[in-house]
Amino acid sequence: MTLRDVMTQPVIRIQEEETVAVAARMLTRYNIGALPVCGRDGRLQGLVTDRDIVTRCLASGRTPEKTAVKEVMTGTVVTARADMDTALAAGLMGREQIRRLPVTENGRLCGMVSLGDLSVREETSIDAGDALTEISSHLSSRK
Repeated sequence: MTLRDVMTQPVIRIQEEETVAVAARMLTRYNIGALPVCGRDGRLQGLVTDRDIVTRCLASGRTPEKTAVKEVMTGTVVTARADMDTALAAGLMGREQIRRLPVTENGRLCGMVSLGDLSVREETSIDAGDALTEISSHLSSRK
C-alpha cells in the first residue's frame, strides 16, 4: 500500500503572505493541527502548526492580525512521495518525530498523511503504532 492510497486530499493549505490570524481560523474551521504553506505554484514552502502560532507568535508578543505566516512557519519540512510505501512512511515519521507528513508529486503538494490516517486502516495500524511508540519514546527521553 502506498501513501496515495491513504493520504488526505485535497489539502487545505495557506499562502505564506496570509496572516497568522487567518491560519488560526482555518485550523479551527477544518479541525486540523497543521497547514501546509504553499507558493502560488503549489510548491511546499513550509508548515504552520497550532504550536507554531502559540510559541512563535503569541508567546513572543506578536499580533496575529499583523504577522505573516512566513514569519512563524516551520520552513524545513520532511516530505514523502505519493508512491512511498506506507510502512516506510511510518518509519520515517517515527525517526523524524513527526505526526503529519506532506505528500508531494512532481515537487507539488498533493496530499497529507497523519498517524491517524495510518492507524485507522487495518493494513497500516501496526506501522502507525510503531511510529507513535518511537515518537513517544523520544519525548520521554528529553526530560
